[in-house]
Amino acid sequence: MNPRKPVPARRLSLADRLIQEIDRGLRTVAAANVSTRPFPDQGVEETVHDPAARRRAAALMRVNHAGEIAAQALYHGQAAAARKPEIREQLLAAARDETDHLAWCERRVKELGSQTSLLAPLWYAGSFAIGVLAGISGDRTSLGFVEETEKQVAEHLDSHLHELPPGDERSRRIVAQMKADEDRHAGDARDRGAVGLPRPVRELMRRTARVMTRAAYRI
Repeated sequence: MNPRKPVPARRLSLADRLIQEIDRGLRTVAAANVSTRPFPDQGVEETVHDPAARRRAAALMRVNHAGEIAAQALYHGQAAAARKPEIREQLLAAARDETDHLAWCERRVKELGSQTSLLAPLWYAGSFAIGVLAGISGDRTSLGFVEETEKQVAEHLDSHLHELPPGDERSRRIVAQMKADEDRHAGDARDRGAVGLPRPVRELMRRTARVMTRAAYRI
């Protein structure tokens, strides 16, 4: 008797993929994100009690949360348009790291008595569209977007390490681990053959991030 042949995985239709991406977006924006790793600030006592310092720290962590919403949407969009399965899996693995970041930032913002950005759906939709366009342009260009995005995010996080209120070790632990992850993502993209982006594209990315940062700081 011949052994039964494995049944090939069902190829998702366009409608199936669209539903899958909508589900991912809703879970990212509307659901409580769950970290698969320990919280970086675990065991560190709260030291930020001054109301002004708490508002400042919360605003900065809200910006970081918004940035992670955008990064995850970018990865999801790029993965949806990726040509090679291994590139798609790399992008989705990076997105899972961003889910940890979302959980860390969300909890920290709430601990500080504030809320995450009300414009999160806008950040997700816009970034997802950019991710799809990057993916359509080819895997190496798409990886170039990953590398440049992560480089800019790492610079942004480094500035927050200096801008957070003195003594806010809990927030700093979170931001430092996020920066280490973003540096790793950029290195992984570079190792996979990322191509450098033209200067006008890099500058447009910086200006777009600046607009999002200013809005998320307040809303």
